[in-house]
Amino acid sequence: MRNFAVRISLLAGAFAIGMGSASADVKIGVVLPLTGPISALGIPIKKGIELMPPEVAGEKVQLIFLDDASDPSAAVRNAQKLITDEKVDLLIGGAGTPAALAMAAVASREQVQLISLAPAVYAADNSKWLVTIPSPANLWVGALVRDMKKKNVKTVAFIGFSDPFGDLCFNALKDVAAKEGLSIVASERFARSDTSITGQILKIMAAKPDAVFVGGSGTPGALPHITLSERGYKGPVYNTPGVFMKDFLRLGGKAVEGAIAATGPVGAFSQLPDGVPSKKVSADFVREFEARNGVGSWNSVAAYGYDGSRVIASAIPGALKKAKPGTPEFRAALRDEIRAQREVVGTSGVYVFRDGNSYGVDDRAVITVQIKDGDWKLLDFTK
Repeated sequence: MRNFAVRISLLAGAFAIGMGSASADVKIGVVLPLTGPISALGIPIKKGIELMPPEVAGEKVQLIFLDDASDPSAAVRNAQKLITDEKVDLLIGGAGTPAALAMAAVASREQVQLISLAPAVYAADNSKWLVTIPSPANLWVGALVRDMKKKNVKTVAFIGFSDPFGDLCFNALKDVAAKEGLSIVASERFARSDTSITGQILKIMAAKPDAVFVGGSGTPGALPHITLSERGYKGPVYNTPGVFMKDFLRLGGKAVEGAIAATGPVGAFSQLPDGVPSKKVSADFVREFEARNGVGSWNSVAAYGYDGSRVIASAIPGALKKAKPGTPEFRAALRDEIRAQREVVGTSGVYVFRDGNSYGVDDRAVITVQIKDGDWKLLDFTK
């Protein structure tokens, strides 16, 4: 019923924009967690995607949203429904790595391009129908480790989600730490739905790490900070790009003060020099987003949705020259055009996608920020 309501709402909006048109010509199916433990990611991403132009190259664009309720198995069912019943030309989703990887299997089998809004990668020979908007974990973990080294950190403890996103974060930390001579002295996991992780934090405290890295996202990513603070931990705590949102600041309160995170340039765009490519796009995004959703409503997670829509909009004109929407040929043309684009500037990096790698950004996609006086402040960036 919830999925039905979301879809009816979007179709009504498309009807109004289209001045009575029954449906849009280019159909994009979107699967996000609009309810459940990681809805704090899905809801702002949805709002970012909704900034997609209603018409591109003379063709109307229809967005069809379905709620996976933070359940990867529901994401799979919704992806299949959008392909089979709605005949979508392209898929966007999910907001979490487990859902994105599950949807990628469907997209590959059905030969429909998937734009992932969570870190997600397949082996090179199986990534033909997957591209990923967030930065690869090794890129932003590398930025965090560089900050650790500046602070003379020698040992680090890890606590992250007990799912593929947690695995991704830990594996990246293990890889970068080995190259940089950093020792991992503890590794603990927790579920996104957990309300207490005292046992895990006590084990981390017993290891006496110089720093702690939290492999979490959204509001659940605040729980380790709160528990560490309750136990009196005073060392630096590092975070993924997935916590860059006001809900994380609100829930974490004083416990997250001083926390360090990696994020895209949008995270501190107003503090960047004018020559940084993403600065103007970020300013445009924030202006458009706040005009629709209110002052201070934007976050870097919503910006992933906005960047995904920019990548798609850049590919539609070329694809329309090759085939008509609603056909397998158009799906393939969209896939090819996304990889044919050169330097699509977004809020979270500059995108150039190639076969054999689902990621499309370089080190221009990462800055480091720190929470000071309840807000994010720029620490470092790469020109």
